[in-house]
Amino acid sequence: MSRKEFEASRMRRMRRVAGRHGLTILTAEKLTAKQGKGGHALRDDESFKVVYGHHPLPFTATLEDIEAYLDKLEAAED
Repeated sequence: MSRKEFEASRMRRMRRVAGRHGLTILTAEKLTAKQGKGGHALRDDESFKVVYGHHPLPFTATLEDIEAYLDKLEAAED
């Protein structure tokens, strides 16, 4: 397994991409019965509003969901 496949490496890479778009990745730290530990959401840095990962419940996006959303933002920029 290469280093770029580790979850910590993926998260750092996604945080950099999100930062370029004025977004912050939030991670739920509390353990919940429905989704376990560590759901994610994206927050706009200017308005502090959650723009992705809050429907139907807060912190429902997975890392794969966040990565796909950021990939779409990157593709739209090109």
